Amino acid sequence: FDFCQAEGKTRPSENLGQVLFGERIESSPYMFTFNKKETCKPVCTKTYDTTKPEDKQKLDFLKKSMLLNYQHHWIVDNMPVTWCYDVEDGQRFCNPGFPIGCYITEDGRPKDACVINSEFHEKDTFYIFNHVDIKIYYHVVENEALGARLVAAKLEPKSYKHTHPDNPDCSGVPMDISNKASGEVKIAYTYSVSFEEEKNIRWASRWDYILESMPHTHIQWFSIMNSLVIVLFLSGMVAMIMLRTLHKDIARYNQMDSTEDAQEEFGWKLVHGDIFRPPRKGMLLSVFLGSGTQILIMTFVTLFFACLGFLSPANRGALMTCAVVLWVLLGTPAGYVAARFYKSFGGEKWKANVLLTSFLCPGIVFADFFIMNLILWGEGSSAAIPFGTLVAILALWFCVSVPLTFIGAYFGFKKNAIEHPVRTNQIPRQIPEQSFYTKPLPGIIMGGILPFGCIFIQLFFILNSIWSHQMYYMFGFLFLVFIILVITCSEATILLCYFHLCAEDYHWQWRSFLTSGFTAVYFLIYAIHYFFSKLQITGTASTILYFGYTMIMVLIFFLFTG
Repeated sequence: FDFCQAEGKTRPSENLGQVLFGERIESSPYMFTFNKKETCKPVCTKTYDTTKPEDKQKLDFLKKSMLLNYQHHWIVDNMPVTWCYDVEDGQRFCNPGFPIGCYITEDGRPKDACVINSEFHEKDTFYIFNHVDIKIYYHVVENEALGARLVAAKLEPKSYKHTHPDNPDCSGVPMDISNKASGEVKIAYTYSVSFEEEKNIRWASRWDYILESMPHTHIQWFSIMNSLVIVLFLSGMVAMIMLRTLHKDIARYNQMDSTEDAQEEFGWKLVHGDIFRPPRKGMLLSVFLGSGTQILIMTFVTLFFACLGFLSPANRGALMTCAVVLWVLLGTPAGYVAARFYKSFGGEKWKANVLLTSFLCPGIVFADFFIMNLILWGEGSSAAIPFGTLVAILALWFCVSVPLTFIGAYFGFKKNAIEHPVRTNQIPRQIPEQSFYTKPLPGIIMGGILPFGCIFIQLFFILNSIWSHQMYYMFGFLFLVFIILVITCSEATILLCYFHLCAEDYHWQWRSFLTSGFTAVYFLIYAIHYFFSKLQITGTASTILYFGYTMIMVLIFFLFTG
């Protein structure tokens, strides 16, 4: 963007999660000394001569970023510097970033941040926020000799056309850049900083003012209640079927044994000779089950730690780092589960099974990720991951995850196959004509609706935190929703499985995986809706990136719910 840059400063080191999310921290040229007030201090002046092509290109890039409402994100002492302004209903909203500038359209309508100042009124003009008033709030520590701690940092973006850039006075008309401007454009960047003592905020709770201004907590309870009602309804259904129907059936069978009645069998009892027939494509199913187990345990542990407060937004990148490391270390359960199921399906090709478990799902995710990275790299984005990190991720995968998967698979194949309580007949039974709702496809499509209903409000906030730079900190809620989701998926699947077994269709393995796995398809549809309704993303690269990352999330979610 060609803003002022700091000379000769080293970049702070970053953890894996920050690098993967593309959060790069740069040192800034804005210099503060504690309790030393600065007014209108110049940082640097940038001059653009529009007759030169490279200068014109830089200025056009700056204009485009103002049009798309790009934001600065500044940190001081690991706290985001926020811009607080009044929104409707007398609430204050604290934004952890502030815009580069804003644009007044050709018909004189102010866009985005231009509404804050009535002096921004020239048509078809860009206004750049080249001055910031920074206010730093500190809290004096009484019983220690250390002095003071920073508890909040707020700023007001301003726009001034400095007449003397070397000795600016920060007054006068705003810095306007007309869309059709030609000749020389000078932008002088300046700042003021003031310090204020704030006795009421404790250092430990200094993030609260940002989180409180985010408009969501009351909706959450509503969505949780909504999900709980679904869960209760499903649990009731499952319990009723288990108790009434199965109890009645079993009682009837026991009675038959005593009277030695050669009565006609009925319902699910008819398929006892085929129920444990190995599924088609048993190899793929066992691999999916292995990877799904890995993701399930990873999500559980990550959310558990997040609930205890280890992964708050203050620890930048901690959530992602934790998830990746756990995922790598959980190769053993994946290998074990895949091997156990594959063996019970009567599979012989154990080497192929282990290799597929180690490489199929992680390989798809990595390939997708790598292509996204190539696009970012081609665009020259700071979010592109350096070659060293890619090598580190591959090393984690090949040197830690794969050997652990092999160990798990070794134990899985060593154990005896799962014993089936009934023998499988030689000749497969014919499946009778099915009614509409016990056919595979309608059943699978219905199965995904209920779990999705439990999560979609949380999904909105999660997507916001990924794509719209809002903080996500409600891990307690998320953990609750996660538990509810697990229960709902299981119960919906049990119900639908029972219905089609009663209709004498014994192909249950894939259907039970896909019934709740179909939730991921609803997730994808929701993500597409979110893209068109909430995000103003233009440009091919950005669109490909959005859908590329969404596909990774959908795949992981599919394996997890299945």
